[in-house]
Order: sequence, then structure tokens, then C-alpha cells
Amino acid sequence: MHPVDPAWLGKTVEPVIEPDLPIVDPHHHLWDFRNYPYLLEGILADVGSGHNVRATVFIECSAMWTRAGDVPDPMRPVGEVAFVNGIAAMSASGRYGDVRVAAGIVGHADLMLGSAVQDVLAAQVRAGNGRFRGIRYSISHDDAPEIHNSHTGGAPDAFRQSAFRDGYRTLGRMGLSFEAWMYHPQLRELAALVEACPDTAVVLNHCGGPLGIGPYAGKRDAVFRDWKAGIEAVAKAGPAHVKLGGIGMTINGFDFQTRAAPASSTELADHWRPYIDACIEAFGPERCMFESNFPVDKISGSYRTYWNAFKRLASGASAAEKAAMFHDVAKRFYKL
Repeated sequence: MHPVDPAWLGKTVEPVIEPDLPIVDPHHHLWDFRNYPYLLEGILADVGSGHNVRATVFIECSAMWTRAGDVPDPMRPVGEVAFVNGIAAMSASGRYGDVRVAAGIVGHADLMLGSAVQDVLAAQVRAGNGRFRGIRYSISHDDAPEIHNSHTGGAPDAFRQSAFRDGYRTLGRMGLSFEAWMYHPQLRELAALVEACPDTAVVLNHCGGPLGIGPYAGKRDAVFRDWKAGIEAVAKAGPAHVKLGGIGMTINGFDFQTRAAPASSTELADHWRPYIDACIEAFGPERCMFESNFPVDKISGSYRTYWNAFKRLASGASAAEKAAMFHDVAKRFYKL
């Protein structure tokens, strides 16, 4: 990750659309990378930019794992939960405003441990002090050298392995949820998992990762057809949810980050509409939640512009549908 130039972001500033609409942002990160810290001050500046964000959910990003050698390797991700819980406690003090940052915390655990992952999950429950909600597991993989593969090293075929499925079912038995992150050619892997193991709450990240670089560049129509079929397969397989967002990354190939000034919310909405509309049609508003994916998606625009784009994308929805996709579904799924 590289920091985004604030001067560049400031070249596109819009008034906030529907400023009173309550929002739970169900997907952001916190980290202290040397060249790009994004901690409480950073997320507060973004959520405080004008939209009515009431709470957020932190999603793992390998930030502050316990140092190698200090604990057994499977326990290292517990350090990230403890780190984020400290930031969440600061926010919950009320000193920083009404928004509750990291009201829910999603960590990582190696589900290839099978049912033995229960010990890791129990440690994360303790470290989260009532905020830990589940784990994310990534199988994002493509052979193209231009495409970054899973940061946690998940095998592309992990969802089919019996040890993984034992760990996945353990999540469900403990009342914890599963975040799935993969690229669009892998969506049928998730559909098969959801169908085989329907008792674990699952949410697909980032609209299912439609790729637009490397061998997928210049093939948007073909990619869209393949992606849409995968999305429909996941939606039909069982009670999965989907996050609407996370498609402003470099891998999606829209190249917003190369512009002289950030795209407007209208432009973002125009580019993203086919994907958002297809997700809502497949899953229904009752299983959809808009997400920022900040600061990763910040390369394509500001937090204010992003949520304006989402509100434009939902402009034809009823008041109840908007309430669901911007607030209620995330609040229910993460038990906030």
C-alpha cells in the first residue's frame, strides 16, 4: 500500500448526498505501515467527512500479528484483534465523537487447522472483548504476474479440502461469521462451500473481485458475463451475503487512480452500476451491504465521494431498501 496524495483527493469535492441516512461501514482496515499509517485519526477523518456513519467494522489486513516466535504460529493473528480492540475502546470512550469505530472486529485464522482452530478463535473472542465477530479467509489467486495473490497465503483449492470445511463448520458452531475474498474466476468455489456447509454465516467481499488487469484487460464484457454467472451461483447456493464496493482497486482495471483529478461520484456510479445492480438483483437488498474498503479504495476517491456514489447507485431503491443496504443488514450480520 502507498499513501494517497491529499492534494489530489482534494481536487474533487462534492456536497454530501442524503446526509442524514444512517450508515454502518462494514469493511475498512487499520494499520501502522511505515509509509502509510491508517489508525484512529485516519478513519475518523474519513468517516467524519459529512456522511452519517454510526459504526464501522474492521476487517483483517495482517496488521500487528504477534511477533513470530512469541506464540505458536496459529496464534499470531490474535495480536491483530487485540491491537484493533484497543482502538475500538478509544472510540467507544466518546472522546472522539459519536461514531463507534471497529464496533465489530473480523480477524484471521487458519481454517486448515480443522476443528482445532477452535482454540485460536476462542483466544480472539477473548482479545476482542465482546467485539470479535469472525474471520476472513482469502483464496484470491491468479497466475498472471500483474495480479497480487492472497496476503495470508490461502491455497486456491482450500474451500474444497476437508480440513478447511471442518474449520469452517467450527466457525458456525461458535456463532462466528466467515468473510470470503477471492477473484471472480473462483466464485464457484464459494458457491460449492456455501451449498455444502449452510450453517455458517458468510459474506462475500468486494462484489466478488471482478478482475480488469493483466489477461483480463480489454475484456470487460466477457469478464462481466463470467463474473455475473459466479455471483448468481453464490446467491443461489445458500444464505450468503455480499458487500457492495471494493471495486475501486487497481486489480479492477478502471484506472481511476491515473486521472489528473479523482472521478466524481456520478462517474464512479456509472462505471460500477452494472456490478452493483447485478449483485442486488441476485442477493436482494436484504443480503447486501455497501462497504468503503478504505483506505485501500482511497486510490480512486475520497470517502465522501465514495458514499455519494453508493447513494446514487441506490437512488431507485425504497426507503426500507436503502436502510437495509446502508445500515440494517450490516448491523444485523455483525450483531452490533
